[in-house]
Amino acid sequence: MSGLSGLDRFNRLPEEAAAGELLAVCHSRRWAERVAAGRPYADLAALQRAADEVWTGLGPADWLEAFGAHPRIGEGGGAAPAWSSREQAGVGAAGRQVRERLARGNGEYEARFGHVFLIAADGRDAGEILAALEERLGNDPATELEVAAGEHRRITRLRLEQLVEA
Repeated sequence: MSGLSGLDRFNRLPEEAAAGELLAVCHSRRWAERVAAGRPYADLAALQRAADEVWTGLGPADWLEAFGAHPRIGEGGGAAPAWSSREQAGVGAAGRQVRERLARGNGEYEARFGHVFLIAADGRDAGEILAALEERLGNDPATELEVAAGEHRRITRLRLEQLVEA
């Protein structure tokens, strides 16, 4: 499939292979299967719209499945370590004190909400991320689940862009 744009290549993949690529973008099996089944997409905007519609139509169990594939802010790993590393680049330059506060905040957040703290970190520095984490600790669990799902949707949109870049 050489010579094809990234979106054309993605549109032509067998459905299972397309869902597999989408799982690295958003680790919800139901989301990946539904977005893959909606192909072909005319352009990135159509793919992102479909991804948004599927995501917002899912429920907490699917969201939590996707959240579980993300590393903590300031840590590596997860289901897509290269993307997470790029997205969290602003944290790497943080001083020891900020990194320690992020680590403590991550622990408090997970104890309170039962899932990893999610934020569309791309382009944000560690101070901004820490401030958001500390502010969101004040949310009630239902509100925070919605906020985290919105952040995950933003992360997914950026990753889809990277997936189909040609």
